[in-house]
Amino acid sequence: MPRWTPLAAIALAATLSASPALAQDWTKSKWGPDDEIGAANLITPESVLEAAKLVKTGKTYNLGIIVDPTVPAFAPRTMSITVLQPNQIASKGLGENAMTYNDDIFMGWLGIGPQLDGLGHIGIDHVYYNGHKASDFAKASGLTKLGIEKLPPFVARGVLLDMAEHFGVDMVTEGTPYTKEDIVAAARKQGVEIRKGDVVLFHSGWLNLLDEGTRDAARYGSSEPGLGKSGAEYLAEIEVLAVGADTWGVEAVPFPAGTGVFEVHQILLPKNGIFIL
Repeated sequence: MPRWTPLAAIALAATLSASPALAQDWTKSKWGPDDEIGAANLITPESVLEAAKLVKTGKTYNLGIIVDPTVPAFAPRTMSITVLQPNQIASKGLGENAMTYNDDIFMGWLGIGPQLDGLGHIGIDHVYYNGHKASDFAKASGLTKLGIEKLPPFVARGVLLDMAEHFGVDMVTEGTPYTKEDIVAAARKQGVEIRKGDVVLFHSGWLNLLDEGTRDAARYGSSEPGLGKSGAEYLAEIEVLAVGADTWGVEAVPFPAGTGVFEVHQILLPKNGIFIL
């Protein structure tokens, strides 16, 4: 399966360091012809131990949102839930102890709410990470390559960049791209550093549009601020593990001039094996 709904909590911390340039032939993984996990190769026992050392207070953060039929989703994605009490309606319950239970049926797309974009999600002219062609691995019954079941648990150093603070607003305007210069400046202002193998998270305030009193689901789901093309290329040069945001699609929509349809996704996923949260 190309996507994963549960989103693991990630310790927050932070950078700026130079790294190898983007590969010339994006269809060939730097980790070899059989690689299916991309930047997840950066996770090692040593990197996990270093990330764990960042925990000081034990405080946790909920990075999820409530998922229900009213949550805005990229068209044509929809969902619905039906709650049933199987074989209990005309009885007092099951067995002498009258056991009753609620169960539910989910009908819909998995790409709704918090999620992880796997390497089989986005391609370039039907070619995906490490040169895999859709005709060879994308079957109606599931992907035979690049599935997220191949991934190790994501335990990594996290860097949270407050882009609303960077732009001096409560909520960044839709269509605003986070350029390389923006990322460098925001990190410098916060006194943080983005390193190889990090998970980079962007805060824009966009989720305010789903709060009671300020709810504007139509605006939330139709556009967004987010990572721009030069910003994505910069993070790829640094060799981060994953990129996430408080928006539905991570990159800027409407697409800025000079940026193709979800081209930031293409830079991260098929070209560099970097996962999107």
